[in-house]
Amino acid sequence: MNDHPAQTSEERAGVIYAAAAYTLWGVMPIYWRFLEVPAVEIITHRVIWSAVFVGLIIIVRGHLPRVLEAIRTPRTLGTLAVTGTLITGNWLLYIYCVETDQLVEASLGYYITPLVSFALGLAFFGERISRIRAACIGLATIGLVVQIAALGHVPWIAPALAISFGLYGYLRKKAPVAALDGLLVETALMFPFALGLVLWWASDHTGVFPSDRTLTNSMLIGAGPVTAIPLALFAAGARRIRLTTLGFLQYLAPSITLLMAVFGFGEAFSQIDLISFGCVWAALVIVALESRFPIRAPAPSTLK
Repeated sequence: MNDHPAQTSEERAGVIYAAAAYTLWGVMPIYWRFLEVPAVEIITHRVIWSAVFVGLIIIVRGHLPRVLEAIRTPRTLGTLAVTGTLITGNWLLYIYCVETDQLVEASLGYYITPLVSFALGLAFFGERISRIRAACIGLATIGLVVQIAALGHVPWIAPALAISFGLYGYLRKKAPVAALDGLLVETALMFPFALGLVLWWASDHTGVFPSDRTLTNSMLIGAGPVTAIPLALFAAGARRIRLTTLGFLQYLAPSITLLMAVFGFGEAFSQIDLISFGCVWAALVIVALESRFPIRAPAPSTLK
């Protein structure tokens, strides 16, 4: 008798957790923009302090043996090495977009990520997709072609963000480790390189850390929690709600980023952008409707 209310409460909590994660990801450019540190240095500190912060959480929760057991499998360790490289590159490119006022294109990249995931699944993982989803991939491609024709060059940021994050998602799905456990291994593998760079910059006084400004030091160290907290919220939400619900919520982040870029940071949003985004938005609406109202093939006729 009480199962249904409990389930409803659990789902409500899941929506709150996931929405909070996507909202934090959406407003995160404010943090990086306020920091005013070169993108490469931000990434090195993001790796270092994420590893430290997540490592402490893992130890306190008693999950370190589970992590050590996972990395004893060479295939899992190799997969996490690749995903660690992909997500680090994705972070670097995203922060570069913040620094160079290209968040509109960055938000386009995260809008087309689900469609790129469909294409990657079809091309590299032998997955089958419906004709409707194939058409949606084509519609998103048209949006990019329109930008290429208008700009005279390939808009590489959006595809690079979408492909790197799409590949990251697929490979992470194949690694049998929890979200925070995987993040710890990914950042730990990158940790020696990041620490080496920070020490090198500090030795010849070309880096910003340690800075004379306490706020800058604090925000660089805070890159660890800023990275890990949304991921923990996302993992908590994903366990409690359906994938279709999660799919709709994932567009919160690029929507918030797009609004913030145009109305907060004053980035241009041209008619060409409107056409490109319109193609992608239309494709996403069609995919969403297909998942809610699957189109069934007509029943075979009994007439001869």
